[in-house]
Amino acid sequence: QVQLVESGGGLVQAGGSLRLSCAASGRTFSGYAVGWFRQAPGTEREFVATIGWNTDNTYYADSVEGRFTISRDNAKNTVYLQMNSLKPEDTAVYYCAADRRGWVIRTSVVGYDYWGQGTQVTVSP
Repeated sequence: QVQLVESGGGLVQAGGSLRLSCAASGRTFSGYAVGWFRQAPGTEREFVATIGWNTDNTYYADSVEGRFTISRDNAKNTVYLQMNSLKPEDTAVYYCAADRRGWVIRTSVVGYDYWGQGTQVTVSP
């Protein structure tokens, strides 16, 4: 069993930056793929970014490509999402999720084994 806890959300002005963290406990998840998703009120949860067990294996949604960077520190059992040049449309609850199949790049919510509770990101105009 893996428990995931997101942190780092908050209120920021447009153009600002935030770094989200996804800390895992329960067992090491260096072999897992980890994804970030977000959900705004009244919308479906959408894919943001993912990283495989191999840190060179990353993939981003078009809407965040070039602005967000996903990375991981397996020694700390933590995955990060650095968000720069934030826009009001980035406002959402951000969730991280872990997939035991660490070699898979998965952009759908289906297939992830564990989810965190989410952290709110609000970007003001």
